[in-house]
Amino acid sequence: MKQVWHQYIQIINQVVKPALGCTEPIAAAYGAAEAVKQLGCTLPDSLEVYVSDNLYKNSMGVFVPGTGKIGLAISAAAGAVGGDADAGLEVLSGILPEQVEQAQKLIDDGKVSVQRTVTDEFIYCCVIAKYEGRESLVKICGGHTLIVEKRLDGEISYTAEESTAPATSSICEGVDIDVAAIYDFATQVEFEHIEFILEASDLNSRLSVEGMTQSYGLEVGRTMKKSITDGILADDLLNKIVMHTAAASDARMGGATLPAMSNFGSGNQGIAATLPVMITAEHYGCDDELLARALILSHLGAIYIKSYYPPLSAFCGNTVTSAAASMAMVYLAGGSFEQSCYAIQNVISDSSGMVCDGAKASCAMKVSTSSCAAVRAFLMAMNYRSVSGQGIIAKDVEQTIINIGQMISHGMPSTDSTIINIMSA
Repeated sequence: MKQVWHQYIQIINQVVKPALGCTEPIAAAYGAAEAVKQLGCTLPDSLEVYVSDNLYKNSMGVFVPGTGKIGLAISAAAGAVGGDADAGLEVLSGILPEQVEQAQKLIDDGKVSVQRTVTDEFIYCCVIAKYEGRESLVKICGGHTLIVEKRLDGEISYTAEESTAPATSSICEGVDIDVAAIYDFATQVEFEHIEFILEASDLNSRLSVEGMTQSYGLEVGRTMKKSITDGILADDLLNKIVMHTAAASDARMGGATLPAMSNFGSGNQGIAATLPVMITAEHYGCDDELLARALILSHLGAIYIKSYYPPLSAFCGNTVTSAAASMAMVYLAGGSFEQSCYAIQNVISDSSGMVCDGAKASCAMKVSTSSCAAVRAFLMAMNYRSVSGQGIIAKDVEQTIINIGQMISHGMPSTDSTIINIMSA
């Protein structure tokens, strides 16, 4: 196998992983669990949580799995009381009702504080736990479970080496990668080397079933199902994709105790990269090997595009994730590489104006919007229709990807600040 293909697999394994709950509040839960573990206690006397603006924004309106509650305070407290520090993004997978009650009591007693802090990092969380006069500090920076420093009673107990703590946005730096290389890898590598990606289909389809059978959030998926049953909407491929993808997001944002296979630190984007591709594969009767190749196209394609801009911003990343998913859908339908590039161009042209105003129930609507755009873009591409040389969409897909990165990195920071100020007013 080509050396660069080993790098691609390493990239996927690094940022496509199971996550229970929205990754921003889960970062606080993980930090708290690590801080308490270092203290060697089961119930701290107090917790202090300091987070970046973007992590704060994405934690204000989303349910924390297993708690039925919203916000950073309950996430950190639950992580401290009942979190499994060894479980990473699934830190709260074993939380018990009595532990949730203990966590809430910590909050009610005024022993948990959450504050925004000034930092240049988009993903930043510092947790300080105190117990019987002792103090444990855990600092997460650059990734949701990326611990860069630990202190116990003021003494440094762990410091990450700089080489092992890269910012997520630089994950493709120094790697020979572009859309054509991704397409070649996904379609040519031996199946046994990428079969692991099928777990994404398994995990995210379970979330979809949960969202379709239980009441979560805005019930976007269930509302579409009712409209199909009532004869208002057609039971076609587009509506099936949007319905099931939205349902998975409904469940995830509503606090379901099932993990999502995340992409680049986002469960919703993992869902958007997976379910439209899986349902398209079912529609065309594709086997597991074709599905795996398409999922690699979708997940690695999304990672590559997102490597051009910060991991958290005012931009809803479901747009570019759905662009990569649309590329994969073209592949499953027997389209060419050229048509796959058309699909990317079409989605980014369609929905690149969608902003991120925090993680919450209505994210399921944004997931449905981008997934709908993916289907439209795929159908247009199969008919050789593509946006080209219009607005931020260049004639070449690689330049379009550079353009979207520039728009987000340089054009949207003030938008992000304004959104955060509005939300925290």
